[in-house]
Amino acid sequence: VFLLGWTGLIGRIMAILPPTIVMAMVAGIFLRFGLDLITAATGDPLIALPMIIVFVALGIVPRVAAVAPPVAVAAVVGTAVALAAGRLGSGILDDGLVAAPVFTAPAFSAGAMIELVIPLAITVVIVQNGQGVAVLRAAGHRPGVNLAAAASGLVSIPMALIGNVTTCLTGPTNALITSGPRSERHYAAAMVTALGAVAVGLFSPAFVGFMLAMPASFVAALAGIAMLTPLKNAFLAGFSGAFSTGALVCFLVTVSEITLLGITAPFWGILFGCVTAWLMDPKPAGTKRSQTVSAETRAEDAPRADVRR
Repeated sequence: VFLLGWTGLIGRIMAILPPTIVMAMVAGIFLRFGLDLITAATGDPLIALPMIIVFVALGIVPRVAAVAPPVAVAAVVGTAVALAAGRLGSGILDDGLVAAPVFTAPAFSAGAMIELVIPLAITVVIVQNGQGVAVLRAAGHRPGVNLAAAASGLVSIPMALIGNVTTCLTGPTNALITSGPRSERHYAAAMVTALGAVAVGLFSPAFVGFMLAMPASFVAALAGIAMLTPLKNAFLAGFSGAFSTGALVCFLVTVSEITLLGITAPFWGILFGCVTAWLMDPKPAGTKRSQTVSAETRAEDAPRADVRR
């Protein structure tokens, strides 16, 4: 991933993919959060309904929502209801309070390279980075695609020695960061999210223990209400522009959750969506101009130029 970003290949790949099809893939991934919210509300209304009511009540009063974030307040309400109802499990601190890094010696094999590295690399480059870039662009930002991928890949190398997962741009995280209406505050939201991630990682044994002790409906409801706005934005961006047939196919394949050759559905959704768009959707006017702009953007996004400056 680092080499693909450093050489600028990821930027070229993202410039080729139609934004509407990528956002349809994002909508297909985010849809599960919305469906799980409905399941939680019908299966465990004692926990989920108070959270939904508080979220809606605060959301319809913008001035109050600016002071008391609806998602955060809903989380507090859900926790209080779970405590009052005796639904909080035990063993929150069974694994301790603070995390301790454990060194993991690397091991290499041709089988692992074929079965794990290649599918995961495709997933990270196309699916994960594709989600993050599409969400940021839909929010009006111009992310440095190549530089972000190169930096994420480079940081992932030493972090793998302590068992950390690959670092990349992700759709849900960026969607939550950019869900606010004022784009000038998104950077501050990203910094707060980063600090929160550090804190959660540091106290991950206690955090994981707490989440496992909470009812599953609490987690589903919290994730669902947090992703409502990103899900709505993904649908609007995916189905309001060109290549609508390709976007529909991409959405359906992504929702199907199929896995082929060890590669998950979102990649195949983009692939089949692009093929469908090429075969069935009319070519929008101004494509050549958009390709020129994309080429200029790729040139501005070259990581080497950024590093030299």
